[in-house]
Amino acid sequence: MHGISTDIPPVAIAMVAYLLGSIPFGLLVGNLFGAADVRKEGSGNIGATNVARVAGPVAGILTLLLDAGKGALAVAGAARITNVSALWMMAAGFAVLMGHCFPIWLRFRGGKGVATAAGVFLVLCPLACLGATILFVLVVIFWRFVSLGSISAAAAMPLLVYFFWAPRHAPPFSIIFGSWAAALLIIYKHDANIQRLVQGDEPKFSFGSKKEAP
Repeated sequence: MHGISTDIPPVAIAMVAYLLGSIPFGLLVGNLFGAADVRKEGSGNIGATNVARVAGPVAGILTLLLDAGKGALAVAGAARITNVSALWMMAAGFAVLMGHCFPIWLRFRGGKGVATAAGVFLVLCPLACLGATILFVLVVIFWRFVSLGSISAAAAMPLLVYFFWAPRHAPPFSIIFGSWAAALLIIYKHDANIQRLVQGDEPKFSFGSKKEAP
């Protein structure tokens, strides 16, 4: 792909992306909607699902949009700075995801990265993002487990990116590797959910209850 077109050091792209990802929108939005600290209610997670349960659906949707937005902004910014370098777009995407999952401001205890990853891949490969979103929605509709939908979408994303990257062209290695790394990170962050799903203790999602864990 194309190279860097400015004097900005490439590593600075990843650093800025990490800091962007570390903005805890869930915590800020929850506070704005009357929840003192979403980390002390529900699952304790700062993601959109827990914010929706603790502070209401509007707060949850706003958190979803903001978390996805920072993922999209990081990749779009990297694309502009590097003349659409796949390597640095993916690096920025993974860095913003790491920032969300392990924010320095919250002692590295952040969200699970689903919405932020959606924003990342919306810019990198819109068709793959659409496919993963459809899969997520179908799983949640049929089984009512947001965690299962998230895990399914994350697991499918690398394959969707591979097939939808470009007609008759496989993605660059950096995209393939980064897609798998992002998927594994999101699945890792759902470890507790996976254990509850196996044990049959994972609660089903409902906007009507604010006391359920995600």
